[in-house]
Parts: sequence; C-alpha cells; structure tokens
Amino acid sequence: MEFMKRNRKRNRFAKEDDPLSGVANLFDVAMIFAVGLLVVSLMYLNLTELMTESDVTIVKNPGQVDMQMIIKEGKEIKTLNTTEAIVSGDGSLIGGIYQLQDGTMLYMPEEMKPEP
Repeated sequence: MEFMKRNRKRNRFAKEDDPLSGVANLFDVAMIFAVGLLVVSLMYLNLTELMTESDVTIVKNPGQVDMQMIIKEGKEIKTLNTTEAIVSGDGSLIGGIYQLQDGTMLYMPEEMKPEP
C-alpha cells in the first residue's frame, strides 16, 4: 500500500505540460488592458465623441502660431494647420471677429453686428 501512495504522489508531480501554457493568454490580457487604457484616457480628456459617429471639431492652441483644427466627419479625420501666408479672393463679408479685453475672441455674424 505504501508503495502505491508514493507512486501516486510522484505521478502527480512528474506530469509535465507545456511550460508556456500558463502565459498563453497573456497577449490577450495585454490587448484588453491597452484598449481599456485608451478608452479611459479619451474619457478623461472629454473626447468620447471620437469613438462615436458624431461630427466633431477640435481647435488646439487657439490664437497661437501653431494652431491646429482637427475635424472629424463620420469616420474621416482631417487636420488643418495654420500658416503665415496671406491669401486674397472674391467674396462677401459674413461677420467679424472681436477680441475682448480679457483676450477672448468672439465671432459675430453680419446680421448680429452691433451698431457703432
């Protein structure tokens, strides 16, 4: 009897599987963690609209030389950069931009323009 008990214990520890079987799903866990981190970071920055189908326009560094506009229409995302170039063309005045004393800039359409 004692011999059988000893063999049973030895067989339990002698059973060898693939040594990497314990980490087989580690890649899947890492991918789920990365996607979760991406979603949490978008929620922290209040940019959850980038994950939906809604149209979004984001202005980075407004009023600065390196200002950028990020426009998302459906699934297409475009980035517009400002330049120092002066352009001209034919057209009509549709409104004006006013700067307040605190530095804030306001766009006012022509029909709402105040009388001087």
